[in-house]
Amino acid sequence: MAIEASNTLADLVVEDSRRARVLEGFGLDYCCDGHRSLSDATVEAGLDLEEVRKALDLPEASAQKTPISRKSADLAHDIVDTHHAYMWEEMPRLRALVEKVHRVHGDRHPELARVNELYTQAVTELDPHMTREERSVFPAIARMETTGIPGVSGALAAHIGTLVQEHTVVGDLFKEINAVTGAYTMPEDGCGSYRAMLDGLQEMKLDLHEHIHKENNILFPNALEFERTVTGN
Repeated sequence: MAIEASNTLADLVVEDSRRARVLEGFGLDYCCDGHRSLSDATVEAGLDLEEVRKALDLPEASAQKTPISRKSADLAHDIVDTHHAYMWEEMPRLRALVEKVHRVHGDRHPELARVNELYTQAVTELDPHMTREERSVFPAIARMETTGIPGVSGALAAHIGTLVQEHTVVGDLFKEINAVTGAYTMPEDGCGSYRAMLDGLQEMKLDLHEHIHKENNILFPNALEFERTVTGN
């Protein structure tokens, strides 16, 4: 794909997943705001379009194209096995670490109270969200794909709409964590646990962006398109 100003951030990453890290480096959100054009996103962020476009123009020989043509059920299974599995394991570990760092360093770093609050809100959102995906929405997509029979009219679109809204909520929480921590900047008096907390929060943010991108920009649109095909609407 030639990189055009009109390309959406999501399409750029679908075409070559390596571009996700490039966009991350410029602070551009390709998951929840993946529908924005490169031009609009750079203008809003106060970035030089040509600089970003050149950075996104990676060597084609090693391009890593997202397999958008794969079955939705397979992609959902991959999301559960990779991103959900990571989140289920990491959320409690990181929660304990955030609470510990807040307890030990909170007097000298009052911003840690907000970090603790934001992370707790994110986990509170993600737990039922991922459970609903795994137990209801993803199986419904797989059944429809296997049988060619859609569920109740409008139900899938409604469920997906709710999930996308929840993605935005969680994404905004992590954006604020990024801001409150100064982009995960280690204070001079920070300890090993402080460093581990910042690294964990940053790693979770990056994984969450990839996770949400796969759902918002590939899985959900494909599932809704398949539903329209089988219903003739």
